[in-house]
Amino acid sequence: MRAVQRAASARYTGDGMKLHRRTLRLAGRDHTVVGLRPGTRVRFSTNFFHGTWHVLSDARGASVLGRLLWGLSYQSRPGTLVVVDRPFLVPTPFDADPADPIVLVPAWDTPFTGKTARELARRLPLRRPPEGTVRWRTHGLDGALADWRGWFRAQGWRDRRDGRVKRLHGLVALMPRTPLEMREWAVLAGGLDPSGTHGTDYADLGSWEDGYEGEVQVFRDFHRDVSVARRARSDVLARPGAPADPGELRPLIWSRHGVVKRGRAAVSAGRGR
Repeated sequence: MRAVQRAASARYTGDGMKLHRRTLRLAGRDHTVVGLRPGTRVRFSTNFFHGTWHVLSDARGASVLGRLLWGLSYQSRPGTLVVVDRPFLVPTPFDADPADPIVLVPAWDTPFTGKTARELARRLPLRRPPEGTVRWRTHGLDGALADWRGWFRAQGWRDRRDGRVKRLHGLVALMPRTPLEMREWAVLAGGLDPSGTHGTDYADLGSWEDGYEGEVQVFRDFHRDVSVARRARSDVLARPGAPADPGELRPLIWSRHGVVKRGRAAVSAGRGR
């Protein structure tokens, strides 16, 4: 019974969900590193496309990301970081490239320097048992998501683009400049809905430099597409003379991805008759 209760607790991702807490010494100072608990049913990926770092998932993943951002905006103390690492990372749903760990940084009170990122990256994945759990409170988020236009108006929202989204030493860091900006990112991410005609939705994050630095993108068939991409990559790499250069390899995987996906769709249609 206790094992069942623990599993159910880990899967809960609403207000008051439990997260693991560890203390790490990074760049000469103690940091509180918060992360998802094993058993949490959510997966993310990352990629760099058209000059923008993307955090990829499904609607559930975006909801959890929004909750992590919202809670951090209120619960942050200097040195607090939220890290999403294995086993919550999967390859990209396009070409099965490996994903980078994701770090949420409250930039207003926690400097995230290159040295900090490098030392954190060297410690990942975190294998040491956690020192405790944190109740992640997100009071107000559900109301903001229910009426996001009204919420933004009430904040006196302008098109704030002060935060940064950068890749540092193999980590994709989301770094809003203020607690309010972090809550804005939380509402943008948490409200994504890929159920429409195109099966995808997105929200821009971060500063503008000939394009937004960051984006959260969700897909209705995220998990299926990750599976297809893995199969496509495996098929291409099994060919004699498969290129080692990623720039030559990816187009072949994209092409094979379409073939595999169409084949699966045909099989599904046949079963539905």
